[in-house]
Amino acid sequence: MLKVSQLYIYPVKSLGGIAIEHSLVTDRGLQYDRRYMLVDDQGRFLTQREFPLMALLQTSINDNILTVSDKNSIDLKLELPLVPATHTDTIKVQVWDDACDAILIDPSADKWFTDRLGFSCRLVYMPESTKRYVDTSYAVDHDITSFSDAYPVLMIGQSSLNDLNGRLNEPLPMNRFRPNIVFTGGSPFEEDCMEQFSINGIIFYGVKPCARCVVTTTNQETAVVGKEPLTTLAKYRLLNNKVLFGQNVLCSSTGIINTGDTIELIKTKQAIII
Repeated sequence: MLKVSQLYIYPVKSLGGIAIEHSLVTDRGLQYDRRYMLVDDQGRFLTQREFPLMALLQTSINDNILTVSDKNSIDLKLELPLVPATHTDTIKVQVWDDACDAILIDPSADKWFTDRLGFSCRLVYMPESTKRYVDTSYAVDHDITSFSDAYPVLMIGQSSLNDLNGRLNEPLPMNRFRPNIVFTGGSPFEEDCMEQFSINGIIFYGVKPCARCVVTTTNQETAVVGKEPLTTLAKYRLLNNKVLFGQNVLCSSTGIINTGDTIELIKTKQAIII
């Protein structure tokens, strides 16, 4: 039996995530996931790929307030509304090949992040009016996403991480892979074969294996960058020069999912890596 074991959201793209017990599933992923993002002065998205220190900025939610704190200076905190006012200025921002409208938050927030990270950056938010569409090659029905890299939800089976850790000298935690949904049960890489499934009556589609980047090599507690897990994964999870780990997922309906929910398989497919 497959069961949801962990749920995570990342309110600010590429900053620390939050483990949650339940979440509203929206048309662009789990509620509050990657609706905020840091951009440079040209509006280009910023991530741990270039700036590993972003891992040290942690997030938490309490009473509709999003708090960002710095592990190096825990007394320095920034409080933000979970959903900011929409009457503020908008700018065009870039996420990979996508250009979309975003709300500028506040110069004081920009300064807080600039001071913490040591380079100029601005904080933006994706309003409901912005529709960022997923790759039409994998879309089911004009699907949209937030400031995620490409798809609304990333799902990984605990068995897949266990398999990887059995090949490593030092096991790695799940946070290296920044999933939204983790599940127990099934074989390693069971998620590769999950084409359509439901959780608590909500229909999901597994559309594309996730190609992994150097963010997985960054220790999320220290921001120290190493070589694993990419070196080991490349030995058995490489296809077309891309290391694959986890499944990108689309959401075709809304509702609440919880840790402990059973995952019901509706349709399976053949894995592209055997």
